[in-house]
Amino acid sequence: EVQLQASGGGLVQAGGSLNLSCAVSGFGFDDHDIGWFRQAPGKEREAVSCISSSDGSTYYAASVKGRFTISSDNAKNTVYLQMNMLKPEDTAVYYCAAGWCTGWGTQYHYGMDYWGKGTQVTVSS
Repeated sequence: EVQLQASGGGLVQAGGSLNLSCAVSGFGFDDHDIGWFRQAPGKEREAVSCISSSDGSTYYAASVKGRFTISSDNAKNTVYLQMNMLKPEDTAVYYCAAGWCTGWGTQYHYGMDYWGKGTQVTVSS
């Protein structure tokens, strides 16, 4: 059974940091790229960041570039999203998903095959 388990969310003050984890099981970790998405109430889902399984290339939304860092630990089948300098507008449910980074953040994105349940991130001002 394919599972992606996101964790690490919480409540933090603006300027603070959180480190999200996405534990992957049920398929070859090297077979899929892993991405993070977020969705705030009343807003469309946003593609936040993605890491390629083939060459480790990383992709970021303009809104988080320079503040968020995606990384992977292949030995633990886990992908991390280190979020620094958090802003109230970062408040959302964050989801990890497995699929493709190709075309990340554009209409040409190849898409994701598997999704995990989200973790809530709340940034207070």
